[in-house]
Amino acid sequence: MIQVRNLNFTYTKTKKKAILDMNFDIHKGEVFGFLGPSGAGKTTTQRLIIGLLRNYSGHIEVLGKERNQWGKDFYEQVGVAFDFPNLYTKLTATENLELIGAYYNRKINNPDELLDRVGLLPDKNVRVESFSKGMKMRLNFIRSILHQPDLMFFDEPTSGLDPTNAHIIKDIILEQKKVGKTVFLTTHNMTVAEQICDRVAFIVDGKIVVIGAPKELMIEHGKRRVKIEHQLDGKLINTEFEMNHLAENNAFMNLLKTADIKTIHSCEATLEDIFIKLTGRKLL
Repeated sequence: MIQVRNLNFTYTKTKKKAILDMNFDIHKGEVFGFLGPSGAGKTTTQRLIIGLLRNYSGHIEVLGKERNQWGKDFYEQVGVAFDFPNLYTKLTATENLELIGAYYNRKINNPDELLDRVGLLPDKNVRVESFSKGMKMRLNFIRSILHQPDLMFFDEPTSGLDPTNAHIIKDIILEQKKVGKTVFLTTHNMTVAEQICDRVAFIVDGKIVVIGAPKELMIEHGKRRVKIEHQLDGKLINTEFEMNHLAENNAFMNLLKTADIKTIHSCEATLEDIFIKLTGRKLL
């Protein structure tokens, strides 16, 4: 769906080199995460692919064609939801969706069904100017999938949402993947990436450091150890064991048989642990 080769981009006014020799692919039906701190180049990359920024060097092939060769028909096939909602605040939620839906030739999803899915149906006739940030984020999200695009770009889609609404958004993204849609997600929220991304790329200062499946990265960079938390004399005790030949470890087997065990965990690294390890940077 997307192929990027030797991509470079410099902002004209500031002369800042925002993207440096970037290479990656995104496959059909994949949720691909771009992970990094603020200012790393995540949003810049998305905007280059979408076409909001131009004058890049290198190659950006989207849906089988170089990006700068696409016309306006490109936007029939993509959906975009940025971190800052782009809505008509003097219109109601329904009026926003009806107006935006009229821009497309494609079949439009039922606005009421989408509003209901994200908990906005009771407010469908309320002007958006009175919406909270979270309500605007949810409306902005369903606006991006209204015309059933094949390729979707989400920038921090769960930002500003409570856990319940964030869970709904993540579920909808996974449903889009299930029916063969492709999602390019940018975030600094590693938990979101672990939960929904098939592959992730770590980006710092315009460069990709590593690309891989979250689970594979977590196993590769984690410790092959098992941690057991058990209670002894009213205190919680943590004991770790090497994972190799665990069944032959008498101390481990004895603990399983005799201890008051509270939790058992493998010690794979989190994506944030791996990011800090590989880049020396924290996610801010």
